[in-house]
Amino acid sequence: MSGIVGIAGGFGAGDDCVQPFMLERTGIRGRLLRLGPLIDTIVTRPDYPRPVAHLLAELVALGTVLSSTLKYDGIFTLQTKGDGAVRTMVMDVTSAGDVRGYVGFDHEAVAARADAAPPYEVADWLGQGHVAFTVDQGPHTDRYQGLVELVGPRLTDSLLHYFRQSQQVNAGILVAARQGADGWRASALLIERIPESAGGETSAIADEDWRRSLILMASCTEDELLDPVLSPETLLFRLFHEEGVRVFPPRPLRVGCRCTRERLEGILLTLTPEDLESMTLEDGGLVMTCEFCAKDFRFDAAGLEQISARR
Repeated sequence: MSGIVGIAGGFGAGDDCVQPFMLERTGIRGRLLRLGPLIDTIVTRPDYPRPVAHLLAELVALGTVLSSTLKYDGIFTLQTKGDGAVRTMVMDVTSAGDVRGYVGFDHEAVAARADAAPPYEVADWLGQGHVAFTVDQGPHTDRYQGLVELVGPRLTDSLLHYFRQSQQVNAGILVAARQGADGWRASALLIERIPESAGGETSAIADEDWRRSLILMASCTEDELLDPVLSPETLLFRLFHEEGVRVFPPRPLRVGCRCTRERLEGILLTLTPEDLESMTLEDGGLVMTCEFCAKDFRFDAAGLEQISARR
């Protein structure tokens, strides 16, 4: 059996979507993620330096493709913390497909190396630290969190280490990000080998089949992953046509920030009068900027007085 053997519900070749697929011959499942305008918006709104934008683009791509393998109703978060120039990176994606991301970094340390070229290795930019995975499905459910040390030269190495050590799941992941003439693009390709279930519901995948699938995936180039003209369907056919590729309806994604004026008012209510005074402008007002979407919220002097009266 070869080729694209089925398309359930149609296929979209555009950007900003996750394309689920399965290799019919072996039962190996996968996801192909393509990000265009979405990732360009996330990394350019705050005007991040190129190395910072590149690392965040990779994190957003990795987190988004990982979240697409889970069944959850809430928010999936992928976060790094380290002692390097890039102190923290965080992205989250809701079950509805709203994606956002943020980086906290040492501006002087990054500025000193702003002209550095990729690849941007973890040890050089993030230092020592960890990666955290969180699934939050609301106040009345248990919050799942996984933690793994930052290892290897790339972020994918830490994620693969987590899969092997904590989930007993074999996975292969490719990720790429680049700024071109038309803006930033990012992409990720993931295949996973689910272990056989105790009840026999999941069939075992032979070692030989898994190795062959990894070799086929590894033949994918960065240019192919990021090519805006090459559709996900065509790329999957190029890589896995001998395995028989079945693609399923793509999941659309969009930039989505959950910042609101009401939430920021709640933050202001937690500040001491001294802290609040130190933040006010000459006219007695205050501007708060969302770290994720860079949107400014202005509170005038009268508004701040009303907030203070609610303490």
